Amino acid sequence: MALCEAAGCGSSLLWPRVLLFGDSITQFSFQQGGWGASLADKLVRRCDVLNRGFSGYNTRWAKIILPRLIRKGNSLDNPVAVTIFFGANDSALKDENPKQHIPLDEYVSNLKSMVQYLKSVDVPENRVILITPPPLCETAWEKECLMQGCKLNRLNLVVGEYASACLRVAQDCGTDVLDLWTLMQKDSQDFPSYLSDGLHLSPKGNEFLFSHLWPLIEKKVSSLPLLLPYWRDVAEAKPELSLLGDGDH
Repeated sequence: MALCEAAGCGSSLLWPRVLLFGDSITQFSFQQGGWGASLADKLVRRCDVLNRGFSGYNTRWAKIILPRLIRKGNSLDNPVAVTIFFGANDSALKDENPKQHIPLDEYVSNLKSMVQYLKSVDVPENRVILITPPPLCETAWEKECLMQGCKLNRLNLVVGEYASACLRVAQDCGTDVLDLWTLMQKDSQDFPSYLSDGLHLSPKGNEFLFSHLWPLIEKKVSSLPLLLPYWRDVAEAKPELSLLGDGDH
C-alpha cells in the first residue's frame, strides 16, 4: 500500500519562500555565520530561504537570468520577500575591469527592470528589498588585486554613487531599501572591520547586515505561522489528526 494511502494524505503543505538574489556577497551568505544562514535559521519552519547569489555577476546579467528564477504561476508559490543585492561588481572601474563594469545609468535601468519584472509575475514592490553595495576598503582590496596581477579596480567614492542610485530606484519604485554603504560608514565607524578583503563581508559585516535586514524582512513575514504542530501538541493515538491539517500551529 502506498504511503499516502496508508496515512490518508491531507492537502499539500505550502511552504513560503524568501528569495535572496545577488552577487558573491549573497552567494557566500550561507557560509557559517553568513547573513543568509542567519536569516534561514531565524525563519526555520516558517519559510524557506533560497540563495540565488551568483559570484561576479552584475545587473546586466542578473536582469537576463531573473525570469529563469521566478516565473508567473500560482500566486501562493510566490516569494513573500525578495532581496536584490547588486552593485559591488557594476561599480568596478571601466578601464580596469570592463567585463563587470556597468554604466551608472544602465545600473539604474536594470534595477528598475528587475523590480518591474517581479511585479509582472505577482511579486509586488512591497515584497522587494533593494540592498546597496557595501563600502569598499581600497587599501585591502588593492592588495587582493595586486595578488591577482591587476591594478586597483574599484573606488569607494564610485561605489557610493551606485549606492545613491540604488536608493533613488527604491524611492522611484516604492520598494524597501537597505543603505549598507551609508550605514557601515555612519559616525566614523571602522568600516574595514566589516569586510574580509576590502570588498566581501567579514563575520562582523555579516552580523551587521543581518541585524539591519531582519527588521525589513520581519515586516513581510510576521503573519507566517509555525508550520506543523509543536511535538507535544501532536495527538498520540491518532497523529494524523494533528499532522494532516493546515499546519498552522
